[in-house]
Amino acid sequence: MDESTAQTRGNVSLGKGRPTPSRREAEGRRRGPVAPAPLTAKEARARRKATRGSKDERKAASAERRAKAADQRARMMAGEDKFLLPRDKGPVRAYARDLVDSRRNFVGLFMPMALILLVALFLSPEVQSIVTLALFIMMIFMGIDGYLLGRRVNNKVRDRFPETPDGGFKLGWYSFVRASQVRKMRAPKPRVGPGDAV
Repeated sequence: MDESTAQTRGNVSLGKGRPTPSRREAEGRRRGPVAPAPLTAKEARARRKATRGSKDERKAASAERRAKAADQRARMMAGEDKFLLPRDKGPVRAYARDLVDSRRNFVGLFMPMALILLVALFLSPEVQSIVTLALFIMMIFMGIDGYLLGRRVNNKVRDRFPETPDGGFKLGWYSFVRASQVRKMRAPKPRVGPGDAV
């Protein structure tokens, strides 16, 4: 087999035609020229002061960073796909969030029940045992509700997005975790209210 047939078939890749640059060469090209090291502490302080900028410039840069971060957070909370975390991106995850947000879930009682348990730890032992038993029973119901919620979301996602690889345990767990959060603390914010059609 000659070189031309190997290249047309795509089996063999030919070299790039030049040696690989050394680490020093690659880093030197990236950084550009490097200033010589300062000879005295006074010179080092003067350089730091010059590169740091004035107090007003630093305050302006800090305010600009805060404004940019606040804008990104607002867009993330609004559900703009570009600003979402990787776990929240895509139409499948948005649909799953809408399904979770469109109904009240038993799993949503997790946080209030945890607070009740914390308060009950400081009460008498009789009350502690009753509250602990009640919370244990509620945890069982929450687990069942979470399992049913995960199945429901997976089935609806499979119906709407039959070609998606997203589904199964990961999507069910994502739905369960979102349902267990207090509604006002969910990120991104719910787009639908309880009882709304999705």
